[in-house]
Amino acid sequence: MAVFNEEEQQRIRKAIEEAESRSSGEIRVCIEKRCSENVLDRAAKYFQQLNMHKTKLRHGVLVYVATVDRKFAIIGDAGINQVVPPDFWDTTRDDMLQHFKYGDIVEGIVTGLKIAGEQLQKYFPHHDGDQNELPDDIAFMDGD
Repeated sequence: MAVFNEEEQQRIRKAIEEAESRSSGEIRVCIEKRCSENVLDRAAKYFQQLNMHKTKLRHGVLVYVATVDRKFAIIGDAGINQVVPPDFWDTTRDDMLQHFKYGDIVEGIVTGLKIAGEQLQKYFPHHDGDQNELPDDIAFMDGD
C-alpha cells in the first residue's frame, strides 16, 4: 500500500524512535485506506492485533489513520490512560486534526507522536536497560 513515499515513512519512523528514546513507552502507527466501522473500535482491534496490550507496563500508544475515509484515532493502553489528563487524547486528536485539515497527514501523525512521546517521557521515563518491546515500523493494513 503506497500511501506514503519512503521519505515520509522514514520521517514517521524517526518520530516514533525519537519519542521512544526518551521514555520506556511503546508507540505504533497503523495505516489503512478504509475504515468500515467506528474508528475507535477499529483502532482498538488493531491495538490488540499488533499486541500492543502486551507491553510490560501497559503503556502502548497507537495512532490509527484511514487515509481514504479520512478517519483517525489515537489511543493508549491502561497504564498510560491511568496517568494522562482526562482530555489528553482529545487535545492530541485536535492538534493532529489541524494538520489533517490541510491535507498534511504526515505532519499530523508526527505531531501526535511528539505529543504522545512527551507524555510517555513524563510518566514513563527512559531507564537504562529499557528494551524496545514493539517494532517501530508503520503497520500497513488492508482491512479485515
